[in-house]
Amino acid sequence: MKSANALLGDPVNLQLLAALHEDPRAGMSALARRVGMSAPAVTERVQRLDRAGVIAGYRMEVDPAAVGLPVAAFVRVRPAPGQLERVAELAARTPQVSECHRVTGDDCFLLKVHVAAVDELDEVLDQFLRYGQTNSSIVVSSPVPPRPLPLPAAPGQLSGARTGRAGRG
Repeated sequence: MKSANALLGDPVNLQLLAALHEDPRAGMSALARRVGMSAPAVTERVQRLDRAGVIAGYRMEVDPAAVGLPVAAFVRVRPAPGQLERVAELAARTPQVSECHRVTGDDCFLLKVHVAAVDELDEVLDQFLRYGQTNSSIVVSSPVPPRPLPLPAAPGQLSGARTGRAGRG
């Protein structure tokens, strides 16, 4: 099996990844037309990208406000001595926690929490206070919404060419 780096060195694979970034639900026939190949050849390439771990999954994105969770907050957690694993376990079983990251710095965890109202955020924070200190920031707006990672440039292209930025000479 080819390595992820070898697969990413192929310009057609990069085109396929860019197309899937734009529309993760695109069918193999549509992808094939976009890159000028047959559907079976594109299917094999996408399967190779899956097997190599380049494609980590396909996700649906739901607007939290549309499902009754308009309040988002980032919560930093500094566990008390010996409580590191308990904080991670609590984050994993708390449905309001949509993300949990182990981070460097004074705090050990960064959580993203979604709740219906600020008083519910207080209830979530109280659960974590049993195991350490919390510091929260409520999201007021998100000027840069979640977006796909930038893809590497195809061999022979300037690095800014894939992102629409002009390279400097």
